[in-house]
Amino acid sequence: MSLIERAGLAALHRLDPERAHDLSLKALSTGLVPLPGKPFTSPRLATRLAGLDLPNPVGLAAGYDKNARVVGPLTRAGFGFAEVGAATPRPQPGNSRPRLFRLTEDRAIINRFGFNNEGAEAICARLAARPRNGVPVGLNIGANKDSADRAADFAHVAGLAAPVADFLTINVSSPNTEKLRDLQGARALSALIQGVLDARDASGARPPVFVKIAPDLDEQALAELATVLRDSGIDGAIATNTTLTRAGLASRHAGQSGGLSGAPLFDLSTKMLARLYRHLGGSLPVIGVGGIASVEQAWAKIEAGASAIQIYSALIYQGFSLADRIARGLDARLEAERITLADLTGSAADRWAA
Repeated sequence: MSLIERAGLAALHRLDPERAHDLSLKALSTGLVPLPGKPFTSPRLATRLAGLDLPNPVGLAAGYDKNARVVGPLTRAGFGFAEVGAATPRPQPGNSRPRLFRLTEDRAIINRFGFNNEGAEAICARLAARPRNGVPVGLNIGANKDSADRAADFAHVAGLAAPVADFLTINVSSPNTEKLRDLQGARALSALIQGVLDARDASGARPPVFVKIAPDLDEQALAELATVLRDSGIDGAIATNTTLTRAGLASRHAGQSGGLSGAPLFDLSTKMLARLYRHLGGSLPVIGVGGIASVEQAWAKIEAGASAIQIYSALIYQGFSLADRIARGLDARLEAERITLADLTGSAADRWAA
């Protein structure tokens, strides 16, 4: 991390977390954040994922650029792919403030945003106008809080987004919209996925569709979910979203409600990733996300079963240069060990799942 980046992070950390988040978006949009310009790539890192060609397997998780306002800069920030959103059919303000908390002692974040966004039409218009530079950009899709038919909301956003997004992520695992996680049940999820796929196909476009799961599922629920994923025609999964658990936290904000992300999520999410990978038996690719803050942790996610990874919370503590550092570190280690990403994927799934 450069001195400029370190100083910028220190300044942002003196501000209210949500205010700091908004300022970081403005800094990106005005060119104040130093960016590498293009993602680091090599024959070892170039990844084919559900039909997508990724320069490297290090992606940005959803939640940072909720309204697709800085897509161009994000595709020049070193990521091999990026995910924006979540988008709902109608704009909504989300939950009341404060709703974002830094747990600095724990290198963690708690958020309870509640799908605050400007609505799918505005977000999809920005995606349609974005520069195309070889970095795939996907959209995380959700449902309005007051919707009478949340499955229909997902399908509606999918139909709008399919022609302009490189991939779609069905988000039924956010803990910040009441009863949303109920849609992870086998029957509800199967119907929801079918509605999304039908809407996607009706649009005339066929971007891959992923389902993002929670880290708090028990073994039976996970097994049932994996069966639905295998049988549904979905293209892959993302493991995992934030957690409701709070074990071992030191911060004074530990009791805040919402989803916990960052360092404390790493072991839980990696275990869930490995268990899902084993249930799927290689039938679908899984993107690993949750607590990644180093090359070693990225390596572990891939060992546990990830075909690609996503980061977010660690950027708050380490800056945007982290994506480039992880990509270069993965490449160096793959070269040193003379293996491919495919060789690494799932090589330690049994150990992580135990």
